[in-house]
Amino acid sequence: MRPILIAANAVTAEFRERTAGQMSGLTVELRLSRAPLMSEPLAAAALEWCCAVTASTLPDEQPYPDVYQSLDAVISAIESANLVRDWAGALAAYELLLLRSLGYGSGSPDLPKSWDEILTMLNANGAQLGRHIFQGRATDVLSARDRLMERMKRAVA
Repeated sequence: MRPILIAANAVTAEFRERTAGQMSGLTVELRLSRAPLMSEPLAAAALEWCCAVTASTLPDEQPYPDVYQSLDAVISAIESANLVRDWAGALAAYELLLLRSLGYGSGSPDLPKSWDEILTMLNANGAQLGRHIFQGRATDVLSARDRLMERMKRAVA
């Protein structure tokens, strides 16, 4: 059986609520599998980070359509690009959009053009995420970002 509920897969889910004495049900169908990307260390780290930061920061049952569309675009860029330079700018802009959507920042994120601009934006985003979002939390979501940043720097060096 193929893995369905993994980071970055696109699924359709139907939640069936029951009466108080019965258990609820969930039916999940795979729409788009990105499981092959999990065999590539850099892509897997990027997908892990994108999904982890999104799942751990956005409040439940709140719609964020611009964040969802941007996340889908970043995941698609990671899937289709050959080089980290081709998708790292989109990742940096996504982090900035996520921060803005949570009330930490303003303006619209522009895609950085050069590798130096990308690293500068990613470093600034990391500091903001650590200070405003993850400070004092018991979970260590930022370790996924640290792994990603380490792998990105090695891939470009």
